Amino acid sequence: MENQFFVDSQQLSPQALARKHQLETDPSSRKSHMEYLPGMEQINSDILQKVMEQMNSYDYSRYTAKDVQTALEHESCSIEDFKALLSPAAQPFLEQMAQRARLETRKHFGNTVYLFTPLYIANYCENYCVYCGFNCFNHISRMKLTYEQIEHEMKIIADSGMEEILILTGESRSQSSVEYIGEACKLARKYFRMVGLEIYPVNTDEYHYLHECGADYVTVFQETYDADKYETLHLMGHKRVWPYRFEAQERALMGGMRGVAFSALLGLSDFRKDALASALHVYYLQRKYPQAEMSLSCPRLRPIINNDKISPMDVGETQLCQIICAYRIFLPFVGITVSSRESASFRNGIVKIAATKVSAGVSTGIGDHESKYTGKEQHGAQGDEQFEISDGRSFAAMYRDISDEGLQPVLNDYLYV
Repeated sequence: MENQFFVDSQQLSPQALARKHQLETDPSSRKSHMEYLPGMEQINSDILQKVMEQMNSYDYSRYTAKDVQTALEHESCSIEDFKALLSPAAQPFLEQMAQRARLETRKHFGNTVYLFTPLYIANYCENYCVYCGFNCFNHISRMKLTYEQIEHEMKIIADSGMEEILILTGESRSQSSVEYIGEACKLARKYFRMVGLEIYPVNTDEYHYLHECGADYVTVFQETYDADKYETLHLMGHKRVWPYRFEAQERALMGGMRGVAFSALLGLSDFRKDALASALHVYYLQRKYPQAEMSLSCPRLRPIINNDKISPMDVGETQLCQIICAYRIFLPFVGITVSSRESASFRNGIVKIAATKVSAGVSTGIGDHESKYTGKEQHGAQGDEQFEISDGRSFAAMYRDISDEGLQPVLNDYLYV
């Protein structure tokens, strides 16, 4: 069993060290990243093929300033226009793109900005993803909240005024079972109007179960759509299976989820191609499931514990702004989330242009909301964080800052009848 290697202490066993070294140095020791493992559902869908054909044929160096000008002049944005807006040729047109994006945002979302907070309930993981702080070989403090602790954390968050929560776990079925996550969803329904999940991908019937427990939407990071690069970054575990992860949002919709969210982790591979593939993943699924609510997240790499080589410098704020503006012009109805990975100044600016949702009162650690929200000393064990955040503003501070910018903070816009 590969999951025997996840670290629950400050020291790797000789067996685990040997396995880690083998995975890193001997590609033949890794299972195929394109083959489904036992128990993984395979669905009959043509979305993956469509996305990959577009991404693999995308040569962004061939686009010119004239192509960008033509794209901005069109009333609606085609796939070809979107490719031009993502290209290096579009960088001198960033101001015009921002103006167009702002118009589209105001047309479809008004001046509203949605607020939510993430709650990490476990950080055990059975994957070896070389860039992630939760990876199974990383020396961090592991923790899984009890149901009592989950409810305590949720009550603290709800008492702050927050009405939407995103429940996250590390990717370990043995430690964070579907039933465990389902019980967390039931608890969340007591305190929040909107419940999202960012967990390991599951099958359609399991998504249906989680929806029945109270989950409204599912977020899955594809990380990178470059399958070859993906293989070198995900060396062990269920997450290694690239197509199963790609099809997670469609299985979630088949299971009855109201909404799904998509993302690439910008900086893992060619960010322009990953941005193209992320948006086209939404574009094609939106046409297949027009009833679904869809959104895009725009995270960059952030530093993690025990790894000083990972930084967000590969994709600068100018490039990130270009991507977000291009997303808005191409997909005017889609929600765009910018997380606390980004600075307060960047988030303050981008919500006035194209982003429609931000997190607040964020902790990527386990079991520490009481200390962060109330300032009280928190007793008992805590689990280490997945990555370092940049914007640590509280919910109250975020709400105030958004209002001061002349925007309307929104906590919930969905009523159950």
